[in-house]
Amino acid sequence: MNQTLRFPVLTPEQMTPRQKEVADAIAGGPRGGIRGPFLALIHHPDLANCVQQLGEHLRYGAKIAPAHIELIVLTVARHWSSQYEWFAHERIARNTTDLADHIIQALAQGLTPTDMTQEQTVLHTLAQECLSQGHPSDAIYDRAVALFGRAGVLDAIALTGYYSMIAMVLNTAQIPLPDGVVPPLKPLSK
Repeated sequence: MNQTLRFPVLTPEQMTPRQKEVADAIAGGPRGGIRGPFLALIHHPDLANCVQQLGEHLRYGAKIAPAHIELIVLTVARHWSSQYEWFAHERIARNTTDLADHIIQALAQGLTPTDMTQEQTVLHTLAQECLSQGHPSDAIYDRAVALFGRAGVLDAIALTGYYSMIAMVLNTAQIPLPDGVVPPLKPLSK
C-alpha cells in the first residue's frame, strides 16, 4: 500500500501493545482481519475497539435480516459516495443475501429503487430521511415500528449512523480499493 496514506498501514512491528491487542481481537472475530476502516482506526486503538464492537453487533446481531442490513449500508455508502464501503458491501449483498440486483444497481446510480418490498421501502426511506434530516418522519417511523419493532428501528437508525461514520473514516483516510478495482460509484449530479 501507498505509504502517503493519511493513516499509514501499521505492521505488527510498528504497533503498540494496545494496538496489537485490538488488532488481534478484530482479526479473531467475524471480520477475520484488519482492513478497510480499521486500517485507519487502529491508530486510535481504544476507538477502534469500540467501533468494531458496535459494528459486530450491527452486522451480526441486529434485529433485521442481512439483506435489509445491506440495503441500509448501500444506501449510506451511496449517500456519502464511499467507494470502499460500496465495494465491500456490494459484494456482501450479492454473495450472502438475496438483495435483488435491480435494487443494488438503482442505489449505485443514486436512484430510489422500484419494485421493493414494503419492508425494503420503509428501511430505505428511513435511512434516507435520517441522512437528509437527522431523523425519520412520523409516518416512516410508525411504519418501521409496525414492521420491525422498536428494537429493529433502533438497529436501522444505528446502522445508518454507524455506516455514515465508517464512510467518513474511509473517505477521510482515503483507503484505496484493491489493486485493479475500478471505483464502482460514479459521481452524482448535484
